Amino acid sequence: MTFPDRRSLLLLGGGAALAAGLTALSARGTADAARRPAVGYGPLRPVADEATGLQLLRLPDGFRYSTFGWTKDPLSDGSPTPGSHDGMAPVKADGERLTLVRNHEISGRATAFGVAQARFDPAGPGGCTNLVFNTRTGELERSFVSLCGTAHNCSGGQTPWGTWLSGEENLGDPTTLHTDKQPVGYEREHGWVFEVGPDGAPDPQPLRDMGRFIHEAVAVDPKTGRVYLTEDTNPAGLYRFTPKTPGRLADGGQLHMLAAVGRSDVRKRVPAGAVYDVAWTPIPNPTLAHTPGTIDGKGVYTQGRRRGGTTFARLEGAFFADGRVFVTSTNGGDVEQGQVWEYTPASETLRLLFESPSALVLNMPDNLCASPRGCLVMCEDGGRPGQRLQALTPDGQLFAVAENTTRLRGEKNGFKGDFRKTEWSGVCFSPCGRWLFANLQTPGFTVAITGPWEAGPL
Repeated sequence: MTFPDRRSLLLLGGGAALAAGLTALSARGTADAARRPAVGYGPLRPVADEATGLQLLRLPDGFRYSTFGWTKDPLSDGSPTPGSHDGMAPVKADGERLTLVRNHEISGRATAFGVAQARFDPAGPGGCTNLVFNTRTGELERSFVSLCGTAHNCSGGQTPWGTWLSGEENLGDPTTLHTDKQPVGYEREHGWVFEVGPDGAPDPQPLRDMGRFIHEAVAVDPKTGRVYLTEDTNPAGLYRFTPKTPGRLADGGQLHMLAAVGRSDVRKRVPAGAVYDVAWTPIPNPTLAHTPGTIDGKGVYTQGRRRGGTTFARLEGAFFADGRVFVTSTNGGDVEQGQVWEYTPASETLRLLFESPSALVLNMPDNLCASPRGCLVMCEDGGRPGQRLQALTPDGQLFAVAENTTRLRGEKNGFKGDFRKTEWSGVCFSPCGRWLFANLQTPGFTVAITGPWEAGPL
């Protein structure tokens, strides 16, 4: 089944510039990058949030932003917005109204937020909220709980058929203990992927054949319906789910792990621009959370590794564009500051696009997306003060799009502290290309950035 091109471009952010651009991308070192002319939109400067008046970010000249959906803000039904904002993407565009689905990476002992019909486990504290944003006015019009009763919903990905796949980065079950050695209280097993639509996920059910492991992001090939999944552990695997019925993931399917021919481990000592042929090894039991006899959380990974699968370091972001899957390894590389990988299904090849030579250049990339004009935009999650949204151009240059300068003294919902080390997450463009959305996980808010994108490479 091939999904409609218009829908694929709308939700997956594809474009003609991407086809011409990212093909040329290759890994380059710090010295080479330093010799090339500056790229981007110029230096960043402090800019006040149009919603609160607070200076939370630094942006290039001519750009502005507005925040919404803060932790504790009332949702449309009056209940408080949950915290720990993470992965996010648009799933529906209806004229000027755009619906985004946003993860909440909450785990531990708590009661599920949200209404019963969207609840998986009464003791699961995580889930998703949906946000209806007006792209003309730049304002949030509606927000509601779309999935609840899950645990540690970290990232996920949009589908070509207009839904969001939310992954649990948690393998809790009824035996799980809290840090005080008392039961957390989960009533069901966790570690699954859930599908969420523009109107929510009534009676949510786990997509069991997509595996029970430490899930992070997903990316869907609109031509085949195959789903690519990342695993946020070290060691980690990169997985492919082939559905029995493209577009109907609940019908089940087969999970495989990527094997780079001749390379069992790509965490370090990978040559710049290296390309490997790819094979896929089946996972016999995708619901096996742990290696038998252990509670190591590596049941799926171990099955694949023993059959020749390749080991990565902390795979986080994943995005499909121009016939390729782009993946970030957050602490991969010789200095453990991140790698960017490209997998091409048509040629069955894996290529190292970029490896960070230092935290100053790129500080542990996480979520990512493709821009309308052919760049990759990545969220930093490395803990340096002033975490950035960073863009990688088709010729391998990096530049900062935004910097987190958030410090609060109780001005908004009582939050106090220095949040400049907070990770970015959930980066995505509106289909019109006018708005760039992202989240700051703590204290938890969503930001919509706009400006003269057409004047630069994004």
